[in-house]
Amino acid sequence: MLSLRQIWRRLAEHPLARVGPGLITGAADDDPSGIATYSQAGAQYGLNMLWTMVVSYPLMAAVQAICARIGRVTGRGLAVNIKDAFPAWVLFGAVGLLLVANTINIAADVATMGDVLALMVGGNRHLLTVVLVSLSLATQVLVPYHRYVKLLKWLTLSLLSYAAVLFTVHVPWSLVALRTVAPRLAFDAATATVVVGVFGTTISPYLFFWQCAEEVEDLRARREDRALIEDPAAAPRELRRIRWDTWSGMLYSNVTAFFIILATAVTLNAAGVTDIDTATQAAQALRPLAGDFAFYLFALGILGVGAIGVPVLAGSAAYAIAEAMDWPGSLAARARDARGFYGVIAGSMIAGLGLGFTSINPIKALFYSAVINGVVAVPLTVLIVLLGGRSSVLGSYTASRSSLLLGWITALLMACASVGMLLPA
Repeated sequence: MLSLRQIWRRLAEHPLARVGPGLITGAADDDPSGIATYSQAGAQYGLNMLWTMVVSYPLMAAVQAICARIGRVTGRGLAVNIKDAFPAWVLFGAVGLLLVANTINIAADVATMGDVLALMVGGNRHLLTVVLVSLSLATQVLVPYHRYVKLLKWLTLSLLSYAAVLFTVHVPWSLVALRTVAPRLAFDAATATVVVGVFGTTISPYLFFWQCAEEVEDLRARREDRALIEDPAAAPRELRRIRWDTWSGMLYSNVTAFFIILATAVTLNAAGVTDIDTATQAAQALRPLAGDFAFYLFALGILGVGAIGVPVLAGSAAYAIAEAMDWPGSLAARARDARGFYGVIAGSMIAGLGLGFTSINPIKALFYSAVINGVVAVPLTVLIVLLGGRSSVLGSYTASRSSLLLGWITALLMACASVGMLLPA
């Protein structure tokens, strides 16, 4: 019979007790612009787009797990490892495009959050957007990393609101199961565009840099730990924890996206509402169909995931640029000790905020952001898979053959997605 102390110790040592980078990364993937894409898929095609979440899950999880492995084994970020292993132009080209795509994505996300908050509480949406950006920026700069990351973990609970929406409407579960494995789709340009959009918003480059960097941050936060390449004894435990964290975090992300597609399919599509451009429109359209409760659940989810997604977008760009430029960069550092790092965070968020005050069409901006993300994802995925299989980088802790195979499949599909995004609908 185990004592309470022994039970507690075993629970504390379980991999799930230290979930973090994978969980936060997965939640950040369902940012407001992603919600808009998933909502459009559900509204336009009903239950026939649910399969995309099933297919993308193992691909997304495999690539993210390799990124986490690179960070934990080497104790260095993704950009540093790419910089050491490949020509400089490869790194700077990818990082430059990442910054542009992330800034546009931030613009769309904060604008959506401002719109949703204005719908919920009233007031000027531009002013509310400024307040939200200011709060997010202040939190990243002023709150110590160990507290900040706990806040992000709690915010991941906001994703549960999309599961709760399903309790407010009727869901034909047998038909859901059938269409998930046997969708009815016409193979035309419009369908291809939506599929490309869903895959493009699910497998995004900013997630690669973020999860790798957060593994390094967590390693630094535990001063007694070292990179696995220097501490082989810790490898079995840490690699097991990474698998749990990443695969469960990506499952949480994809199940949430599945629920968003499902919720909009059984409400908007069923009522003939098939054209949704933004997450705000999806929330508004739900109100007369499923009631105020469903509207507030959907809207709160947008605010919650936006509060995760915007810092991850800004932070991933900051990590990438700081590593590429050999600047000191860490969310655990004080602003005066990492001015370039925090300067990138502030600059990308302010630039994103500024785009919201221009005449730029946010839907077109998101499209171009998706194009850039799709293009950048292809070479980055190739680089990640190559790094994951190199013993010169990871020593004896190279990624498994199955993970590397899934990585190559991801690169191939994202290449097709990049071409598809550039073709006329």
